[in-house]
This record gives sequence, C-alpha cells and structure tokens, in this order.
Amino acid sequence: MTAVLPDLAAGIRAALGAVVDPELDEPITDLGFVRSVAVDHSADPPTAEVHLRLPTSFCAPNFAWLMASDARDAVAAVPGVGAVVVELDDHHDSDLINRGLAAGLGYRGTFGHEAEESLDELRATFARKAHTAAMERAVTALLRTDPGADVAALVLGDLPAGERATEALLHRRAALGLPVDDGAPVLVDADGTRPTPEAAALFLRRARSVRISIDGNAHFCRGLLTTRYPGSEADQAPRPEDRPLLPLTVSKGSRP
Repeated sequence: MTAVLPDLAAGIRAALGAVVDPELDEPITDLGFVRSVAVDHSADPPTAEVHLRLPTSFCAPNFAWLMASDARDAVAAVPGVGAVVVELDDHHDSDLINRGLAAGLGYRGTFGHEAEESLDELRATFARKAHTAAMERAVTALLRTDPGADVAALVLGDLPAGERATEALLHRRAALGLPVDDGAPVLVDADGTRPTPEAAALFLRRARSVRISIDGNAHFCRGLLTTRYPGSEADQAPRPEDRPLLPLTVSKGSRP
C-alpha cells in the first residue's frame, strides 16, 4: 500500500502556492485562481484533480498554459500523489490546453504553429520585472523608516532582515543569479548593472512604474475574478494595504 500524507489535499494546495502568475507575480492560490482540489483515495496511489479559473475567458493563452503546466508539475511532485489531472475551466482555449496537458504534448505540441518558439524568454522577461518590482518595494519600505537613506549607496545589509519586502527581493535576486550577500548593492538591473549615483533617482522611478503596473494589474484581475465568479473573493489572500508613495530624494554621494 502506498504511503499517503495525512492531508494530501492540503499538501497539494501548498504545492500550488509555489505556482506564480507570471504577469501578476502572485501565487495562483493567493489570487483565487485555484477553483478546486480533489483527491481520489480509491486509487493507489491516490489521484489528484485540480481545476483552475482565470479572471476572463480571453486571458493570454501562453500565460494560461504556463500556470496550468506549472500547476501540473507542482502537484505531480507532491509525495503520495499518483496520476494528476489539471484542467483550466472557462477559457476560450480550455479544450486545447486541457488536451495538451493530458497528453503531455508540451506548449509547442499543444498550440502547433501558433506557439512561440519557446516560453523561456517569456519567463525570463517576467522574472526580470518581478525583481525590479521587489527591489522598489524593498527600497520604499526602507525609506518609510529612514527617509534620509542614501539610496544610491544602499547594500543588501542595509535592508531590515526578515522583513517581507527584503526576503522577496533576496528570492528574486537568487532566481536571476544575482548576489545576495550583505555587501551587494541594492539598486541593480537584472543583469547586475548598477546605476551611477547621478542616475539612481531616475532608475528608482522607473522601477516604481514597473511595480505600480504589476500591482495595478493584480488588483484589477482580482476584481475581475470576483465579478466573474461571485464568492471567489473568499479564496483570495488579502493583500497588504496600499501605502502612499514617498517623494524620492536620492543622495548623489557614495559610501566610502
């Protein structure tokens, strides 16, 4: 008899919490995109079936595929799970995506000539945006407690350890292969390029525009989901309350 986790459904939901909407940079569980999780214990090992939903029927098919495919991989990796069925409901490409997932066809095998060459660059693009937004959040959080901080000279060791914004930034940097030691500069592009002290203010303003775009889209999609699926707000994790943006004054000086 196959060993089964005490609460396999809870383990599956926890695994799905690691699946992120690539555009909104939030877990699909927090967004309410996981419609249901069911476990058939009559099978040995148990079968898992997950249904996903999106805010509209016309969400980009490549994003929809990424989330559904990542969800399937996450659930399949849960100890004690046997066969896995992940289906996307109510999307204009649901039938196509669900058939492709069930048959293990991959993205290109599912969409054929309509598919892009690879989704790797799409993933990389959103990983870079997620890092930019996390960097801005971490710096803004610091400025709330230390408005006079020399932003251009900040290093990771200056950020409050253990804080949500700091941990998120470290996670995003690690995903891009950027240094995460205390002496590493905070303000860097995804390729590690650091702005000059003179360019730091503009650099951070641009980062703020990326963060506002991501947060705005996430807020909008949450609202669309609750309009499309009344009651789905109960499945959404509360977001931290928005705080007023701070005027930025970035010192041109550098740390000795």
